[in-house]
Amino acid sequence: MRRKIPNTGALVAFAAAARYQSFTRAAAELSQTQSAVCRQIAGLESFLGVRLFRRSKRGVALTTAGVSYSRQMATRLDEIERDTLSVMAHQGVGTTLELAVVPTFATKWLLPRLAHFQRSRPGLLVNLETRTRPFLFDETCFDAALYCGDAAWPGTQSRYLMGENLVPVCSPGLVPAAGVRSAKALSALPLLQQSTRPYAWRHWFASQGLQVAGDLTGPRFELFSMLAQAALHEMGVALIPPMLIEEELASGRLIVPFAHEYRSERSYYLIYPEQRTQSAGFDLFCDWLLAEANRYRAHHGLQ
Repeated sequence: MRRKIPNTGALVAFAAAARYQSFTRAAAELSQTQSAVCRQIAGLESFLGVRLFRRSKRGVALTTAGVSYSRQMATRLDEIERDTLSVMAHQGVGTTLELAVVPTFATKWLLPRLAHFQRSRPGLLVNLETRTRPFLFDETCFDAALYCGDAAWPGTQSRYLMGENLVPVCSPGLVPAAGVRSAKALSALPLLQQSTRPYAWRHWFASQGLQVAGDLTGPRFELFSMLAQAALHEMGVALIPPMLIEEELASGRLIVPFAHEYRSERSYYLIYPEQRTQSAGFDLFCDWLLAEANRYRAHHGLQ
Protein backbone atom coordinates (compact mmCIF):
# COMPACT_ATOMS: atom_id res chain seq x y z
CA MET A 1 0.00 0.00 0.00
CA ARG A 2 1.29 3.42 -0.93
CA ARG A 3 2.32 5.46 2.11
CA LYS A 4 0.62 8.79 2.79
CA ILE A 5 3.85 10.78 3.01
CA PRO A 6 4.29 14.25 1.49
CA ASN A 7 7.27 15.34 -0.57
CA THR A 8 10.38 15.66 1.61
CA GLY A 9 11.43 18.91 -0.09
CA ALA A 10 8.06 20.42 0.78
CA LEU A 11 8.49 19.37 4.41
CA VAL A 12 11.94 20.98 4.58
CA ALA A 13 10.56 24.18 3.04
CA PHE A 14 7.66 24.17 5.49
CA ALA A 15 9.95 23.60 8.48
CA ALA A 16 12.15 26.55 7.50
CA ALA A 17 9.17 28.82 6.81
CA ALA A 18 7.57 27.84 10.12
CA ARG A 19 10.78 28.54 12.00
CA TYR A 20 11.13 32.03 10.54
CA GLN A 21 7.44 32.77 9.97
CA SER A 22 8.67 34.03 6.62
CA PHE A 23 8.78 32.53 3.12
CA THR A 24 11.51 35.00 2.15
CA ARG A 25 13.89 33.99 4.96
CA ALA A 26 13.13 30.31 4.36
CA ALA A 27 14.02 30.73 0.71
CA ALA A 28 17.32 32.41 1.62
CA GLU A 29 18.23 29.57 4.00
CA LEU A 30 17.42 26.91 1.42
CA SER A 31 19.03 28.80 -1.49
CA GLN A 32 15.73 28.77 -3.37
CA THR A 33 13.49 31.47 -4.77
CA GLN A 34 10.59 32.71 -2.69
CA SER A 35 8.15 31.53 -5.36
CA ALA A 36 9.61 28.01 -5.19
CA VAL A 37 9.06 27.92 -1.42
CA CYS A 38 5.52 29.24 -1.88
CA ARG A 39 4.75 26.53 -4.42
CA GLN A 40 6.11 23.74 -2.22
CA ILE A 41 4.12 24.89 0.81
CA ALA A 42 0.97 25.34 -1.26
CA GLY A 43 1.46 21.83 -2.58
CA LEU A 44 1.89 20.52 0.97
CA GLU A 45 -1.31 22.27 2.08
CA SER A 46 -3.14 20.75 -0.90
CA PHE A 47 -1.77 17.29 -0.02
CA LEU A 48 -2.88 17.66 3.61
CA GLY A 49 -6.14 19.43 2.87
CA VAL A 50 -5.27 21.88 5.65
CA ARG A 51 -4.14 25.50 5.65
CA LEU A 52 -0.78 25.75 7.43
CA PHE A 53 -0.24 29.50 7.00
CA ARG A 54 -2.44 32.58 6.99
CA ARG A 55 -1.34 34.93 4.22
CA SER A 56 -1.76 38.70 4.47
CA LYS A 57 -0.15 41.85 3.13
CA ARG A 58 2.03 41.91 6.25
CA GLY A 59 3.40 38.43 5.63
CA VAL A 60 2.55 34.93 6.80
CA ALA A 61 1.67 33.39 10.15
CA LEU A 62 1.14 29.79 11.17
CA THR A 63 -2.38 28.56 11.71
CA THR A 64 -3.17 26.41 14.76
CA ALA A 65 -2.76 23.32 12.58
CA GLY A 66 0.50 24.75 11.22
CA VAL A 67 1.93 25.23 14.72
CA SER A 68 1.12 21.65 15.70
CA TYR A 69 2.42 20.17 12.44
CA SER A 70 5.63 22.23 12.53
CA ARG A 71 6.50 20.92 15.99
CA GLN A 72 5.97 17.33 14.90
CA MET A 73 7.87 17.75 11.64
CA ALA A 74 10.83 19.48 13.30
CA THR A 75 11.31 16.42 15.53
CA ARG A 76 10.96 13.97 12.64
CA LEU A 77 13.35 15.89 10.38
CA ASP A 78 15.91 16.06 13.20
CA GLU A 79 15.67 12.28 13.55
CA ILE A 80 16.08 11.74 9.81
CA GLU A 81 19.12 14.03 9.77
CA ARG A 82 20.65 12.24 12.76
CA ASP A 83 20.11 8.82 11.18
CA THR A 84 21.55 10.04 7.87
CA LEU A 85 24.66 11.45 9.53
CA SER A 86 25.10 8.19 11.43
CA VAL A 87 25.04 6.13 8.23
CA MET A 88 27.41 8.57 6.53
CA ALA A 89 29.81 8.45 9.48
CA HIS A 90 29.95 4.65 9.59
CA GLN A 91 29.73 4.01 5.85
CA GLY A 92 27.48 1.08 6.72
CA VAL A 93 30.00 -0.44 9.14
CA GLY A 94 29.69 -0.58 12.93
CA THR A 95 26.91 0.09 15.43
CA THR A 96 25.41 3.26 16.85
CA LEU A 97 23.64 3.40 20.21
CA GLU A 98 21.30 6.28 20.99
CA LEU A 99 21.08 6.93 24.73
CA ALA A 100 18.78 9.28 26.61
CA VAL A 101 20.60 10.51 29.71
CA VAL A 102 20.07 12.69 32.76
CA PRO A 103 22.49 15.55 32.10
CA THR A 104 24.73 15.92 35.18
CA PHE A 105 25.18 12.17 35.72
CA ALA A 106 26.13 11.79 32.06
CA THR A 107 28.55 14.71 32.12
CA LYS A 108 30.26 14.07 35.45
CA TRP A 109 30.10 10.27 35.89
CA LEU A 110 29.52 8.62 32.53
CA LEU A 111 31.60 10.67 30.10
CA PRO A 112 34.94 10.37 31.96
CA ARG A 113 34.53 6.58 31.80
CA LEU A 114 32.97 6.42 28.36
CA ALA A 115 36.10 7.80 26.69
CA HIS A 116 38.05 4.60 27.48
CA PHE A 117 35.14 2.42 26.34
CA GLN A 118 34.92 4.24 23.01
CA ARG A 119 38.66 3.86 22.39
CA SER A 120 38.45 0.12 23.07
CA ARG A 121 35.37 -0.28 20.83
CA PRO A 122 36.02 1.98 17.81
CA GLY A 123 33.23 0.35 15.79
CA LEU A 124 30.60 1.18 18.42
CA LEU A 125 29.44 4.80 18.52
CA VAL A 126 27.48 5.98 21.57
CA ASN A 127 25.39 9.13 21.15
CA LEU A 128 23.95 10.95 24.17
CA GLU A 129 20.91 13.20 24.35
CA THR A 130 19.46 14.62 27.55
CA ARG A 131 16.04 13.56 28.79
CA THR A 132 15.01 14.21 32.38
CA ARG A 133 11.57 12.56 32.31
CA PRO A 134 10.25 9.10 31.35
CA PHE A 135 9.13 8.59 27.75
CA LEU A 136 7.84 5.90 25.40
CA PHE A 137 10.65 4.25 23.45
CA ASP A 138 8.32 3.58 20.51
CA GLU A 139 8.01 7.33 20.00
CA THR A 140 11.77 8.02 19.97
CA CYS A 141 14.97 6.78 18.35
CA PHE A 142 16.54 5.83 21.71
CA ASP A 143 17.93 2.36 22.39
CA ALA A 144 18.12 2.89 26.15
CA ALA A 145 18.00 5.52 28.88
CA LEU A 146 20.15 6.35 31.88
CA TYR A 147 17.58 7.60 34.37
CA CYS A 148 17.43 8.62 38.00
CA GLY A 149 14.17 7.82 39.75
CA ASP A 150 11.58 5.07 39.50
CA ALA A 151 12.51 2.39 36.95
CA ALA A 152 8.94 1.13 36.48
CA TRP A 153 8.43 2.40 32.94
CA PRO A 154 5.72 0.52 30.98
CA GLY A 155 7.06 -2.06 28.54
CA THR A 156 10.67 -1.83 29.68
CA GLN A 157 13.37 -3.70 31.56
CA SER A 158 15.85 -2.03 33.89
CA ARG A 159 19.28 -2.72 35.32
CA TYR A 160 20.20 -1.15 38.64
CA LEU A 161 23.35 0.98 38.61
CA MET A 162 23.61 2.70 41.99
CA GLY A 163 21.77 4.54 44.71
CA GLU A 164 22.05 8.22 45.43
CA ASN A 165 23.47 9.74 48.61
CA LEU A 166 23.06 13.49 49.10
CA VAL A 167 25.54 15.57 51.11
CA PRO A 168 25.57 19.30 51.84
CA VAL A 169 28.34 21.16 49.99
CA CYS A 170 29.35 24.78 49.68
CA SER A 171 32.27 27.05 48.96
CA PRO A 172 34.82 27.33 51.81
CA GLY A 173 34.24 31.09 51.79
CA LEU A 174 30.64 30.62 52.88
CA VAL A 175 31.49 28.79 56.12
CA PRO A 176 31.84 30.95 59.26
CA ALA A 177 35.18 30.98 61.06
CA ALA A 178 33.80 28.80 63.85
CA GLY A 179 32.69 26.20 61.34
CA VAL A 180 29.38 24.39 61.18
CA ARG A 181 29.01 22.09 64.17
CA SER A 182 25.46 20.87 63.74
CA ALA A 183 22.77 20.38 61.14
CA LYS A 184 20.75 23.05 62.92
CA ALA A 185 23.62 25.52 62.51
CA LEU A 186 23.80 24.67 58.81
CA SER A 187 20.23 25.92 58.37
CA ALA A 188 21.44 29.44 59.15
CA LEU A 189 23.23 29.46 55.78
CA PRO A 190 21.32 30.05 52.52
CA LEU A 191 19.86 26.74 51.30
CA LEU A 192 19.97 26.13 47.55
CA GLN A 193 16.91 24.24 46.35
CA GLN A 194 16.47 21.83 43.44
CA SER A 195 13.22 22.41 41.58
CA THR A 196 12.84 18.72 40.71
CA ARG A 197 13.36 17.71 44.36
CA PRO A 198 11.59 20.44 46.35
CA TYR A 199 11.65 18.50 49.63
CA ALA A 200 15.29 17.41 49.55
CA TRP A 201 16.40 19.64 52.41
CA ARG A 202 13.34 18.72 54.50
CA HIS A 203 14.16 15.05 54.09
CA TRP A 204 17.84 15.66 54.88
CA PHE A 205 16.97 17.44 58.15
CA ALA A 206 14.25 14.88 58.99
CA SER A 207 16.77 12.04 58.63
CA GLN A 208 18.44 13.58 61.71
CA GLY A 209 15.19 14.05 63.59
CA LEU A 210 14.99 17.79 62.90
CA GLN A 211 12.29 20.15 61.72
CA VAL A 212 13.79 23.38 60.44
CA ALA A 213 11.94 26.56 59.53
CA GLY A 214 12.76 27.81 56.05
CA ASP A 215 13.92 24.43 54.75
CA LEU A 216 11.89 24.97 51.56
CA THR A 217 13.09 28.50 50.86
CA GLY A 218 16.04 29.60 48.74
CA PRO A 219 16.96 29.98 45.08
CA ARG A 220 15.76 27.08 42.92
CA PHE A 221 17.75 25.36 40.18
CA GLU A 222 16.73 22.45 37.97
CA LEU A 223 20.00 20.53 37.54
CA PHE A 224 22.73 19.34 39.90
CA SER A 225 25.25 21.09 37.64
CA MET A 226 23.44 24.39 38.27
CA LEU A 227 23.40 23.75 42.00
CA ALA A 228 27.13 23.03 41.96
CA GLN A 229 27.89 26.27 40.13
CA ALA A 230 25.69 28.26 42.51
CA ALA A 231 27.50 26.69 45.47
CA LEU A 232 30.90 27.46 43.92
CA HIS A 233 29.88 31.11 43.67
CA GLU A 234 28.96 31.21 47.39
CA MET A 235 25.24 31.53 46.78
CA GLY A 236 24.47 28.94 49.43
CA VAL A 237 24.66 25.28 50.47
CA ALA A 238 23.51 22.58 48.05
CA LEU A 239 22.58 18.93 48.47
CA ILE A 240 24.48 17.01 45.77
CA PRO A 241 25.67 13.40 45.34
CA PRO A 242 29.48 13.34 45.80
CA MET A 243 29.90 11.30 42.59
CA LEU A 244 28.77 14.36 40.60
CA ILE A 245 31.28 16.78 42.13
CA GLU A 246 34.38 14.64 42.66
CA GLU A 247 36.74 17.16 41.04
CA GLU A 248 35.33 20.08 43.00
CA LEU A 249 35.65 18.21 46.30
CA ALA A 250 39.16 16.96 45.52
CA SER A 251 40.35 20.47 44.66
CA GLY A 252 38.76 22.01 47.75
CA ARG A 253 36.60 24.37 45.72
CA LEU A 254 33.63 22.72 47.37
CA ILE A 255 33.63 21.32 50.89
CA VAL A 256 31.22 19.34 53.07
CA PRO A 257 30.51 21.74 55.96
CA PHE A 258 28.62 19.12 58.01
CA ALA A 259 29.20 15.44 57.25
CA HIS A 260 25.83 13.75 57.09
CA GLU A 261 24.75 11.74 54.04
CA TYR A 262 21.10 11.17 53.25
CA ARG A 263 20.12 8.24 51.04
CA SER A 264 17.51 9.65 48.69
CA GLU A 265 14.56 7.65 47.42
CA ARG A 266 15.99 7.77 43.90
CA SER A 267 18.44 5.44 42.18
CA TYR A 268 20.18 5.34 38.81
CA TYR A 269 19.11 2.74 36.25
CA LEU A 270 19.78 1.66 32.70
CA ILE A 271 16.32 1.28 31.12
CA TYR A 272 15.60 -0.29 27.72
CA PRO A 273 12.58 -1.68 25.83
CA GLU A 274 11.32 -5.07 26.94
CA GLN A 275 11.00 -6.15 23.31
CA ARG A 276 14.17 -4.94 21.65
CA THR A 277 16.20 -6.05 18.66
CA GLN A 278 19.17 -8.17 19.66
CA SER A 279 22.35 -6.12 19.38
CA ALA A 280 25.86 -7.25 20.22
CA GLY A 281 26.86 -3.59 20.53
CA PHE A 282 24.18 -2.88 23.11
CA ASP A 283 25.10 -6.02 25.07
CA LEU A 284 28.75 -4.91 25.15
CA PHE A 285 27.79 -1.47 26.38
CA CYS A 286 25.39 -2.86 28.97
CA ASP A 287 27.98 -5.29 30.38
CA TRP A 288 30.60 -2.53 30.51
CA LEU A 289 28.25 -0.05 32.21
CA LEU A 290 27.16 -2.55 34.87
CA ALA A 291 30.79 -3.45 35.58
CA GLU A 292 31.71 0.22 35.97
CA ALA A 293 28.75 0.81 38.29
CA ASN A 294 29.65 -2.27 40.39
CA ARG A 295 33.24 -1.09 40.62
CA TYR A 296 32.17 2.38 41.70
CA ARG A 297 29.74 1.09 44.32
CA ALA A 298 32.34 -1.27 45.80
CA HIS A 299 35.00 1.47 45.93
CA HIS A 300 32.69 3.99 47.62
CA GLY A 301 30.73 1.60 49.83
CA LEU A 302 27.44 2.27 48.08
CA GLN A 303 24.52 -0.11 47.76
